[in-house]
Amino acid sequence: MAKGYVGGRRKLYRTAVDSVQRALVFAYRDRKVKKREFRKLWIVRINAAVRDHGLSYSRFIDGLNKSKVALDRKVLSELAISDPAGFAKVVELAKQAA
Repeated sequence: MAKGYVGGRRKLYRTAVDSVQRALVFAYRDRKVKKREFRKLWIVRINAAVRDHGLSYSRFIDGLNKSKVALDRKVLSELAISDPAGFAKVVELAKQAA
């Protein structure tokens, strides 16, 4: 598993075992962190897009929940980037419900 490591991290058995073990711990931890980071990114993108329409992120999400729109943050983020006109319609739905 230490293939690709440089120097003693690959050649010396004890050092290689320690390096691989440490890498596996980071890999496990960062699979969880990755989910958090993407959620934060989607929220930032949605917030920026919603502010252009005169609404805050929290009021937008509250309006979506009240109007029973079941779009997750990933889809809303992609919609805000790729289809601003469609996102504007979603924002109007949220405004009416709020």
